[in-house]
Amino acid sequence: MTDEDTTSTDVPTRRDYLTYGAVVGGGLLAGCAGGESTPTGGASGNGSSTATDASTDVPTDSESTATATGGGPYSVSMAPMGEVTFDAVPETWVPYGGDYADMGVALGQADGLVGIGQSGEYYTDPYDELPGVSVDKSEIADNDLVEAGMSKELFYELESDVHVVDTGMLRNWFDWSDGDIAEIRDGVGPFLGNMIFRRSDGWHDYRYYTLYQAFEKLAALFDERERFEAMQSLHDEFIANVQSRLPPVSERPNVFLTYEGTDEPETFSPYRLTDQGTSKKQWNDLGVSDALAGTGIENLSTENRGELDYENLLTVDPEVLLVRGHEDKSAAAFRDTVLGYMEDHPVASELTAVENGRVYRGGYLRQGPIHNLFLTERAAQQLYPDEFGDVTSDADLFDRQRVADIVDGAI
Repeated sequence: MTDEDTTSTDVPTRRDYLTYGAVVGGGLLAGCAGGESTPTGGASGNGSSTATDASTDVPTDSESTATATGGGPYSVSMAPMGEVTFDAVPETWVPYGGDYADMGVALGQADGLVGIGQSGEYYTDPYDELPGVSVDKSEIADNDLVEAGMSKELFYELESDVHVVDTGMLRNWFDWSDGDIAEIRDGVGPFLGNMIFRRSDGWHDYRYYTLYQAFEKLAALFDERERFEAMQSLHDEFIANVQSRLPPVSERPNVFLTYEGTDEPETFSPYRLTDQGTSKKQWNDLGVSDALAGTGIENLSTENRGELDYENLLTVDPEVLLVRGHEDKSAAAFRDTVLGYMEDHPVASELTAVENGRVYRGGYLRQGPIHNLFLTERAAQQLYPDEFGDVTSDADLFDRQRVADIVDGAI
């Protein structure tokens, strides 16, 4: 850290109404910030291939967390921070990634979003299809924690009521000490969050959450149980409907999910569908098989930075190739650039996926519940166009207005 980051802890506690529970000890391995712009932020998929992502054999928040309704103190418990107690619902908040940012938007909390960990990986385009739903992306981009080097100074400037950031990430990607975490926790606002997009990092030795389990925690934080349950119901109905229309398992393709952010890719970072992190939720829900099964190739993680070249891919020869790092492109632009390059490449052109034109964008690294609806719709159209329509078509698989109504509170 720089000298500017070693701010004295002898500062007034901004929020005396917040008290804080347990803090888990530091992680095992040093790392760096992860994201689609840097392969360190490798993806992972959702922990469930069933219609109900929120299903779990542990108590739900309604069983284990008090509610804020009535104005009294309430607590939210989430690994690794433990129990965090609030006397009032937070008004301003900062998430690390687009997954939690999108959860907050779904819960009607967009106005309180004052910053984010990586603004470039928070995709707000889906909101354009939801009447009345929007986010001030410019303000968020001005307060990008990673771009600021995760400087404590920016945390002080933002004065957020709560930071939806996994403290394990702060320790292992940004070299924060327990003292740094305690300083911001006590001098600005508490931390609550869990890295859920992948499950392959050795330092993450505490509980993971599925997308809807983490979403339920955020609903408890903002006292928005009704919105959460409405979104969960919509999600469950949507996934059940899509899954009822899938072809038999024997007719579903095997896929290779990867990261490569250039228009002329030569090597690829592997993402394993068996990893079960939330960034792979749509692929697991759609019942595809992992082309890397049985290869011994590990999921991208802080520790594993290996890449595969085209010769490696030929030995696997996936039926579908899903490439992350191109979410700023339309489907047509992706085909013209990335697929076009592969079709002209002497080795890549031999891949079955390239020969059949089945190379697609791989989806966001960090997806929340609204994102997931759009990404699952897109993935279904990529994989099964005969059933769901082509990905460039205008076919809608879920009700946009219903989502907008939930965000607006018209449930």
